[in-house]
Amino acid sequence: MGFGFNLFFIFILVPLTGILLIIWLLSRKILIGKILGIIWLGIFGLAFLSGITQWLTAKTVLDKEDYYGEYVINRELFKGKQTDWQYNHFRFEIMENDSIYFYETDNETILKTYKGKISTTEPYNSARLIINMTQPTHHILTSNPTTYRSAWNYYLVFKSPKFHNMFFKKGKWKSTGSKESRTHNNGYN
Repeated sequence: MGFGFNLFFIFILVPLTGILLIIWLLSRKILIGKILGIIWLGIFGLAFLSGITQWLTAKTVLDKEDYYGEYVINRELFKGKQTDWQYNHFRFEIMENDSIYFYETDNETILKTYKGKISTTEPYNSARLIINMTQPTHHILTSNPTTYRSAWNYYLVFKSPKFHNMFFKKGKWKSTGSKESRTHNNGYN
């Protein structure tokens, strides 16, 4: 608990409990025993509620192994033709041998593969992804992604000089079935 709670505990709660306990032992009044019980049940209830709230809102802590898997454009954050086009033209995979394969695609067909290696750094308590690509590489992979974590999952954001921020999430590619996403364009329509 915090500093304020510690002060409250030492200077108010413990002396109040001690005084009420002495009064209750001397007078044997049930009302004072109930007041003591309500105070301590309230304190334990607040501590329990605080613990549950912290658990539910704590950010996901990532290890290097959490990054292994397939990634696709996150179409839940932004919707539209541009997102569908990116979804059908870019995806990547991080293997357990720390290799990364970035795929330039036309829907399910892989047109070009860019290879590299990954590592992680832990400046705080969660691993951050570092990508070293074999040159030349794709413009999306010119810098390391930023990892955004929530209580339940995470996503990666790559800064592309052509497309700006590109949002990837872990998942398998599935056909979108829309005609717009199947057209060949430069991604700016």
